[in-house]
Amino acid sequence: MKRKISMMIMMLLCIGLLSACGNSQETKKGDSKTLILGTNADFPPFEFREGEEVVGFDIDLGKYIAEQMGVQLQIEDMAFDGLVPALQAGKIDFILAGLTVEPEKEKNADFSDPYFTASQMILVHKDNNEIKDSNNLVNKKIGVQLGTTGDSLAQEIEGAEVVQFPAPYAAVLELQNKKIDAIILDLEPCKRFLEQNEDIKMLEEELTQEEYAAAVQKGDKELLDQINAALKKAKEDGTYDQLLKKYFED
Repeated sequence: MKRKISMMIMMLLCIGLLSACGNSQETKKGDSKTLILGTNADFPPFEFREGEEVVGFDIDLGKYIAEQMGVQLQIEDMAFDGLVPALQAGKIDFILAGLTVEPEKEKNADFSDPYFTASQMILVHKDNNEIKDSNNLVNKKIGVQLGTTGDSLAQEIEGAEVVQFPAPYAAVLELQNKKIDAIILDLEPCKRFLEQNEDIKMLEEELTQEEYAAAVQKGDKELLDQINAALKKAKEDGTYDQLLKKYFED
């Protein structure tokens, strides 16, 4: 009799433990208060580092989105070409990284409403008088950031030797040392590098007009709707204009 009672007690304990574990998992999932933002902090003024802190236009926008959702924002800084794979693997919840909406990327992620219009530009050394526009890039050595729109554009130029860098500043350094002939990069980062380096110049030609947007996992309509709602509110309540003034006006 004692054995039967003991066995019954053990069974009840096991059931209780399983129930507690189940409730714990449900609570953990249901009470998630952290939104994980994936970015690449080598793209000023959208995302860059000040000491150990990641800051920038996209980061402030991400904080605003998290605030509207009532959650904390966690920032994960990683290689640009690793952002979409990290999103697909569930390591991050969304991307804000000067990410251009492109058909190829739309196969692997869903995009929010656009929040910024950008263009691709050409940087050359100040002593270079041969390259005056994109027609002069044929058979030239062109630096790009891996996985960007500039990378894709450079690959299409006849005879070009495309040198891929993990971050734009590395390409700028090679341009300063005249180890590459040109760089194709987004306008706003180009402006920042021009301010910091007197030995490079930017050509007038705009290679593209493109839109930046946030990216979420395919099919995550709930998060996408929340991001779009926050972006809309940011433009309505003046937050968006304040961020533009903070990061883009001299």
